[in-house]
Amino acid sequence: MSDREGGNRMLERVAAILDAVETGPASASEIARRTELSVSTVHRLALSMVDFEFLRRDSDGRFRRGSRFVRSALENAALPILTLLRDSTEETAQLWVRRGDDRVCLATVDSMQVLRAALPAGTRQPLPAGSAGRLLAREEEAWASIERHGWVESVGVRTPGLGSVSAPVWLGGELVGAICVAVPLARVEDGPGADFGAQAVEAATTLAGVMMTLRLP
Repeated sequence: MSDREGGNRMLERVAAILDAVETGPASASEIARRTELSVSTVHRLALSMVDFEFLRRDSDGRFRRGSRFVRSALENAALPILTLLRDSTEETAQLWVRRGDDRVCLATVDSMQVLRAALPAGTRQPLPAGSAGRLLAREEEAWASIERHGWVESVGVRTPGLGSVSAPVWLGGELVGAICVAVPLARVEDGPGADFGAQAVEAATTLAGVMMTLRLP
């Protein structure tokens, strides 16, 4: 068998496993039954797919589609919600996700004001920088703020003169992202959280609701 034929066979198996978990989580034996692959083959491939975030493994050992698919859906679902958040606050609205020890801006809708806080989509920042970073890193003090208010703020910590407030996006009990409003402190009256926290929480809740309607496994 040529390398190309072997590669195609591998891709066919990976695609079959993804199809097998499309409707919900499944054990290795269940996937093997659906794909007509051996359990050992499914288990080996599925664990490799977990490493690359094509699958994720539940505490009970069952496999489901991984965060690569969730992030793509998150980005598509978030853009209209971020646009509404930008319009209501007149400030930059962003969606951040965690990747390893960093946070990545998955989507952003910039403020239309001349003085604005703006970073392009794809920007990577170390955790726990900024309100979204503190949230995604599950910083203890930040989490206490979320339990009290539903949001966490940052005031001039990462960048002097800029502040932000972020709210968690939950999907099936899993923290999948953070909705953030970023603002120049010159336009902040009582603090980023007091000024925009409720709107960030509403946007995060709306995004979570949209994601649930998509019935992602």
